[in-house]
Amino acid sequence: MTAELVLTNARIVLEDSVISGSVQIRNGKITDISEGNVHTGEDFEGDYLIPGLVELHTDHLEQHYSPRPGVRWNTTAAIQAHDAQIATSGITTVFDCLRMGADEDGGFAHGEMRAMADAIAAAGAYGRLRSEHFLHLRCEVSADNCMEHFVDFENDPHVRLVSLMDHAPGQRQFQTMDQYTLYYQKKRGLSDEAFAAFVAKRQEESARNATPHRAAISKVCAERGITVASHDDATLSHVDEAIHNGVRLAEFPTSFDAAKASHGAGMSVLMGAPNIVRGKSHSGNIAARDLAERGVLDVLSSDYVPLSLLHAPFVLAAEVESISLPTALAMVTSTPARTVSLDDRGRIAVGLRADIVRVHHEEGVPVSRAVWREGRRVA
Repeated sequence: MTAELVLTNARIVLEDSVISGSVQIRNGKITDISEGNVHTGEDFEGDYLIPGLVELHTDHLEQHYSPRPGVRWNTTAAIQAHDAQIATSGITTVFDCLRMGADEDGGFAHGEMRAMADAIAAAGAYGRLRSEHFLHLRCEVSADNCMEHFVDFENDPHVRLVSLMDHAPGQRQFQTMDQYTLYYQKKRGLSDEAFAAFVAKRQEESARNATPHRAAISKVCAERGITVASHDDATLSHVDEAIHNGVRLAEFPTSFDAAKASHGAGMSVLMGAPNIVRGKSHSGNIAARDLAERGVLDVLSSDYVPLSLLHAPFVLAAEVESISLPTALAMVTSTPARTVSLDDRGRIAVGLRADIVRVHHEEGVPVSRAVWREGRRVA
């Protein structure tokens, strides 16, 4: 039997325009887009019809798995809670971030992330999940045990994105010690002596591990066709290093020069959607809106607030004169999809997957009224 769905009386957001009309779906794919209501079907009552959102970087799963320090929740329950919030935010494709590498002051034990990945795969196979889930390995290249964690995923086909990050003090996100002191001394109650020892240890680890770990991980990704991201680049030398490592995604650059150079080198520049909604970075670095206004912002990520991925494009379209709604929505749909070589989604176009969202927006925060993944309603 042919499964057919028709959605009509919708404001359809295409790549370069918004039209009023209908979309026809058959067997999970878009088969027709018609301007004007020439079909009879589910009435959108003038709501927007947009592509399903593509989320490349979210730490949100960690909040469900470890909701309090030292607490570990049931993995399947954590995944389902995460997935439900992701789907109702209009996200039909999500890259779940798993941390590779830890130290005595934080992170997850060896084997925990592998167990989480297995639980995600099992939940998907069992039909528990609304959105499609891939894996994004966040590799703390300064950590001694980064490679030990990374090799647990050497044969996992769900790994489609790997980021290279170094949160040691004195560089990248923490170029100055003010924010690092707030994060690691004041919040954790370390004495000056203990904090100085902690800083020295992290800097020594970074000097010893970062370069060889970046090279080794980049080599594996090139061999397996995995997209590589560079995290918190701050200088032109960081960008040069990223180019050398075959990076396609520049995550959260901390300076305009780094963002501009990354964009110019053909990388997709990613910033946080919460940064757009709040109007500033939570860590005191460059504002994403400034990059958008200067034409060097390509991708948005919900990071730690799933609904921000739907909210931020409407903010940009309303507040930045040079950015239309189709342009803003491309930052959360077609561009992230292309960056990780998912060419079957991210746009409202004939032949593509029917990953679509009904959005009501008059003012303020947009509402996701319905979500379809491959033509099947999931939220």
